[in-house]
Amino acid sequence: MPYLIDGHNLIAQMPDLKLDDPDDEAKLVLKLRSFSSRVGKRVVVVFDHGLPGEVSTRLSTHSVIVKFASEHSSADAVMRDIIRRTEDPASWIVVSSDSEVTDIAKIVGMRCITAHDFAPQLKATPKVNPKIKAAQQAVSKKANPRLSPKEVEDWMALFAKDKKD
Repeated sequence: MPYLIDGHNLIAQMPDLKLDDPDDEAKLVLKLRSFSSRVGKRVVVVFDHGLPGEVSTRLSTHSVIVKFASEHSSADAVMRDIIRRTEDPASWIVVSSDSEVTDIAKIVGMRCITAHDFAPQLKATPKVNPKIKAAQQAVSKKANPRLSPKEVEDWMALFAKDKKD
């Protein structure tokens, strides 16, 4: 399920982000990239007042599309337009605290989450595959997985000679 997110709604719910920070959008986008990678879902995030109604090629990636509303519009208006034009709306999740946005999203069959309820998902730690974790622990228990005790002794003797010179 792709996510359609009201960026400033979400920033307001993040304890480590502030709306008055000039880099708040970029910081949120970094968190969304990590989230998208972790869950394997595409994200479209919309912000108020930036590059007029365009996709930000500077911030967007393959998995996170960043859009800005024009000066004469709003993120909510852009989101409502996206919701109305989306094919297969049942496959989308809308993250917004604006009832006008979520009401329209629900009417077309989209699932909705408030920014407050979604924010903790950006802090979640990735799940580690138990097999990978076990392999990492096995390797770390070895004294030195790449050198035999004889090789270590030979190198130590070589370096000890250098210190005497």
